[in-house]
Amino acid sequence: MVASMNNSYLAYKRIVLKLGTSLLTGNSDRLSVDVMSTLVSQVAAIHAIGAEVVIVSSGAVAAGRHRLKANHELNGVPLRQVLAAVGQARLMQVYEELFEKHNITVAQALLTKADLTDRSGYLNARNTFLSLLELGIVGIVNENDVVAVDELAGTRFGDNDNLSAMVANLVDANLLIILSDISGLYTADPHTDPNARLIPEVCNIDAAIESMAGNTAGKLGTGGMTTKIEAARLATASGVSVIITNGNQPDIIQRLAQGKAIGTRFVPSATKLESREQWLLYESCARGNLVIDNTAAEAIACHNKSLLPASVFEVHGEWQRGDLVDIRTGETRIGSGIANYSSADTQRIKGCHFAQISPELGYDYGAELMHRNNITLLNSR
Repeated sequence: MVASMNNSYLAYKRIVLKLGTSLLTGNSDRLSVDVMSTLVSQVAAIHAIGAEVVIVSSGAVAAGRHRLKANHELNGVPLRQVLAAVGQARLMQVYEELFEKHNITVAQALLTKADLTDRSGYLNARNTFLSLLELGIVGIVNENDVVAVDELAGTRFGDNDNLSAMVANLVDANLLIILSDISGLYTADPHTDPNARLIPEVCNIDAAIESMAGNTAGKLGTGGMTTKIEAARLATASGVSVIITNGNQPDIIQRLAQGKAIGTRFVPSATKLESREQWLLYESCARGNLVIDNTAAEAIACHNKSLLPASVFEVHGEWQRGDLVDIRTGETRIGSGIANYSSADTQRIKGCHFAQISPELGYDYGAELMHRNNITLLNSR
C-alpha cells in the first residue's frame, strides 16, 4: 500500500533524497527492512502525485559487513571494497523488492568523481538521470567504492552527503533532503548540551554556522554534520533548497515535499544556474586550487573581475590549460574556473603583472589566469 497523502499538493517537484547508514540500519549492524519499507512507501506516495525522485543511498558497506560477518575493526580499503561489492547487491535487492510493491521501477547508478571530471562525462550522467526521471524511474545512487578508493587521490566523493549535493545539481533538483538520525543543525551538540537549540533556517553558511557542525557521525556512517553543511553549501549555491532532519519521524518525506518546516532548512543562495555553471561548481572536477587574497576575492565576487596572476600567492595540484581549478581564500573554497595557464606555468607567474608573463614563460595566453566568464562562485558576496 502506498502511504496516503493529506492532499495532492507538492511544494517541490524534483527531489533528491539522501538516506544515511544509521537511518537505514536503525542504528543496528544490518539493513532494517522495516525502516526501508516505510521510507519507500513515502517516496511512492509523492511519486504517485507527480514528484520526481532520485535516492542517494548509503548502507552498502554496512550490508556487506553483516552478510560476511566481518569484524567492525577491519576497515582497510580492500576489505571495504569487498563489503561494498557484496552489500550493494543486497541493498539494491531490498530497494527493488520494496518499490516493486508500488509498481515503481528502480535503476542503479554507481558514480565516482572520475565520471564527472570532464564536461562530456558530466553531460552523459545528466542526460541519463533526466531520462530516468522522465520515464518515472527512481534512480538509486551510491558511490562506486569498488573502483574509487582513498589511495587514489581525487577519485572519491568522500561521503554520500557531498555526492547527494552533486546529484541535486546534476538533475536540477528543487529540493535536497538529507535524512539520518540527526534532527538538524543545533547551536551545540544536543547529546552533551541540554541548552542546545535547533536552528530552523539558515540563510547564509558562514563561519559561525560551520563552527556549529562539530563531528556527529554515527558509528556506521562516514559523514557527520560537517559533511552535511558542505553538501548544503554546494547545493544552495546552484539554487537548490536543502533540508537536514531525522528520517525516523512519521511521514517525514511527504511533509517535507509539501513544504512543511521540519529540521533545518538551508535557503538557496543563488537562482538556478545554467548546466555549464553547475559543472564549474563541481569540486569533484577540479584538478587543483589557487589561493588568492581577500581583495581579489572581492573584486571577482562584487565587481565581476577576472583572476589575474598578481592576486595568486599559492598554487596546489597539477593541471593543464583548460582544466577546472578551484579558487580559495585560505581554506575556504569560494568557487571554480577554467584555467588559462597550466599549473606549472601558474607556479612561475604567480604574483606577476601582465608585462612580466611573456618574459618569464616565453609566451602568453593573455593577462588572465581565469576570465570572468569562466568563473562561477559558490556564494554571492
